[in-house]
Amino acid sequence: MALHPRAGQSPTADDLVNIPRLITAYYTEHPDVSEPSQRVSFGTSGHRGSAFHAAFNEDHILAITQAIVEYRAGNGVDGPLFLAADTHALSDPAWATALEVLAANHVDVMIDQDRGYTPTPVLSHAILTFNRPAGRLRTAGLADGIVITPSHNPPDDGGFKYNPPHGGPADTVATKWIENRANQFLGDRLRGIRILGAQAALAAPTTHRHDYLSDYVDNLGSVIDLEAVRAAGLSLGADPLGGAGVAYWGRIAEKYRLKMEIAHAEVDPTFRFMRLDWDGKIRMDCSSPYAMAGLIALKDRFDVAFACDTDHDRHGIVTRGAGLLNPNHYLAAAIWYLFTHRAGWGDSAGVGKTMVSSSLLDRVAASLGRRLVEVPVGFKWFVDGLLEGSLGIGGEESAGASFLRRDGAVWTTDKDGMIMALLAAEMLARTGKDPGQIYTTLTEQFGAPVYQRVDAPATPEQKTRLALLAPQQVHEKELAGDPIEAMLTAAPGNGAALGGLKVVTRRGWFAARPSGTENVYKIYAESFAGEEHLRQIQREAQELVGKALGG
Repeated sequence: MALHPRAGQSPTADDLVNIPRLITAYYTEHPDVSEPSQRVSFGTSGHRGSAFHAAFNEDHILAITQAIVEYRAGNGVDGPLFLAADTHALSDPAWATALEVLAANHVDVMIDQDRGYTPTPVLSHAILTFNRPAGRLRTAGLADGIVITPSHNPPDDGGFKYNPPHGGPADTVATKWIENRANQFLGDRLRGIRILGAQAALAAPTTHRHDYLSDYVDNLGSVIDLEAVRAAGLSLGADPLGGAGVAYWGRIAEKYRLKMEIAHAEVDPTFRFMRLDWDGKIRMDCSSPYAMAGLIALKDRFDVAFACDTDHDRHGIVTRGAGLLNPNHYLAAAIWYLFTHRAGWGDSAGVGKTMVSSSLLDRVAASLGRRLVEVPVGFKWFVDGLLEGSLGIGGEESAGASFLRRDGAVWTTDKDGMIMALLAAEMLARTGKDPGQIYTTLTEQFGAPVYQRVDAPATPEQKTRLALLAPQQVHEKELAGDPIEAMLTAAPGNGAALGGLKVVTRRGWFAARPSGTENVYKIYAESFAGEEHLRQIQREAQELVGKALGG
């Protein structure tokens, strides 16, 4: 995809979303269920869309929330529902709509005591804390949650996710049921949906105030060695990117006496302080060197700096020597550090990675004598392992990860950008090396991979065929001059379908998956033999997939 000429630059007035019109569209536009783009659709990260396109409107939230009410009742979930939202403009009206439906259905709802914003990992932590008092699972009255966020998407988008009692992302069985039921409500013109007025919902006896902020921040010492960070006197830079963690970083610095400078702690739904992303859009992507250009420019002011996306489930780490770390690079450094500095973790705790993450993680895990669990894309695949402690860390190539407490107990079962950010500081405090320096040391031992994701055009029919592709449909024996060692359409770690194809050689690999939102397929590729070898893998990958798809 072509790089926008203003990528990395500050936005102009013309780049900003008209917030009043966006909110008006939320209430006045109504979806046409015969149009696929306007139906409820749960991808790997919940339902997302823009009110301008009739893809995220009041009707959607009424329908989804009533569907969740019915789903949780049908599955015996009768404890409180924790309700969270980020700072996207559509999140607040969607939060109000959801509360109106939940209150009308007499669901006990836990809202922030100050009507503040709540990060995704804080919601996960709250669910697990409630459901596991003193570490023991409740036998009845289990809690679940809703988090309203489109993650790092542009300012005009909204998003809606459901987290069941295990605290992590819902599986496809749950999301498909909720999606189908919600679309039934839309098709029936919202008949059967119960709703209470906003003020009545706030005053309802089932609406309870909860101190999300203190419960999370006061517990951080159980997962991060913040005393070591304080003692080292590190100069830290934290950027919440105007997201759901705006109130959290100051409290963290105050409680743990950290030397921390905080940027963009104000809420501005236009996100005008961001730099334009690669395509010229405002996007709160903390792993993008274009969106993060402002913080990267300040790297020499801090020993280590970090940012989180709008719902704080993803992380971006900036060091003086490396600048913004590639997410795969940081994940490799984090895995090495955690398994050499967490004596409280059992010997059986493994490493969880997605099939499209760097193979350097495999080499690091093997050197540590740790079991590698390779799963399809989606953090939901790490939930059980984190809950039971069979995974010490679960991480994705897209800068999302979480890991166990220092004693080996579960912390969150959803991605936690805040602990991944603070871990970078702990690594420097305890080793004297920042994550970029640790990564360099790892490449000296295991090789320096080159990794990239590119997109290629595909029709809807071709995308369907790719998702169902079988290894026997591929007849090539070599890839970029090396014998093909494996062709995978299912994850080695759990046997779940990749929804595409992964081809592996001794020096590299590629994986091809259809996009869930565009008429393209994604090619992830990596080489341990340099840039030109990577380009050769990418060229041959497109040819190989093209033949298999009959194009």
